[in-house]
Order: sequence, then structure tokens, then C-alpha cells
Amino acid sequence: MMRDVIGTFFGVVVTPWKLVGFIGALMFAGRWVVQALATRRAGRPTIPRSFWIISLTGSAMVTSYFIWGKNDSVGVLTNLLPASVAFYNLVMDIKASRSGSHA
Repeated sequence: MMRDVIGTFFGVVVTPWKLVGFIGALMFAGRWVVQALATRRAGRPTIPRSFWIISLTGSAMVTSYFIWGKNDSVGVLTNLLPASVAFYNLVMDIKASRSGSHA
């Protein structure tokens, strides 16, 4: 079912797994829009918590596509480091806000 062809658009065969991958990639790229808006609002460079949450969600979706949709170990490996850094930064952000030292 997840490998069934939904359609072909601009020469690209689209399956449900590809949609998961595309949406994940858009989320991963779109996190920079969130960061830019937060920076503009703050008047200084800043990275909001939502940036890390979007990073993890997008990375999980893209990694899922590479594991189950495409069975591509290179794609999985290229997503592990960014996901682990995003997870670390999210944890650090949560800890900082709990201790009251959040900037």
C-alpha cells in the first residue's frame, strides 16, 4: 500500500513513502523560515525551540522514507548526525528553560 503509485508529476513517480520523504524534506528545510522569523522578531540571531522540534520531525520522516520506502542506508546515515544534534540541542534548550537560564 505504501509503495503503490499515487501518480506521476513532472516525471516523478509519487508513492505514499515519497510523500513522507517530501514532506519531511520540506519540514527540514522550512525550519530555517521559523528561525529567520524568530531572529527578526528578537532583533538578534536566535533559534527557537520549535526549530529543533521541526528538525527532529522532518528528520524522522526523511529517515523513515530511507528505511522503509527506499531501503537506502546512505540516506539513513546522512540523517542520523543532524537528528542527534537536533535532539541534543532540544534537550539542552529544555534544561536551560527549566533552570531559568534560557536566553
